[in-house]
Amino acid sequence: MPYKEPTIEKLYYTIGEVAEMFEVKTSLIRFWEKSFDIIKPHKNKKGNRLFTPADVQNFHLIFHLVKEKGMTLKGAQKKMEDNREDTINNFEVVSKLKDIKAMLLEVREDLEDR
Repeated sequence: MPYKEPTIEKLYYTIGEVAEMFEVKTSLIRFWEKSFDIIKPHKNKKGNRLFTPADVQNFHLIFHLVKEKGMTLKGAQKKMEDNREDTINNFEVVSKLKDIKAMLLEVREDLEDR
């Protein structure tokens, strides 16, 4: 398999970078920030939001519940309050399975090219 450059994690992400990661508008990121108390961005002197990798991980979880599973905001909030650990574990399993699927598709594509 080809060598892959290690990804460099940033300490802070701007709201634009976070919105780009999820292919949504920045207004949705601001809305989710207000709706979910687990997201607490730092703000610089200008008032710009700076999200930590933990915040981005929480956005992944929210995105999974709301956009991928089709839950309402109230339902996602309740699920995060009641079963946070189970929700995180289920999300991690789904993420790992998606990664494995992507890797297998890449291997299949490489084999077909030969």
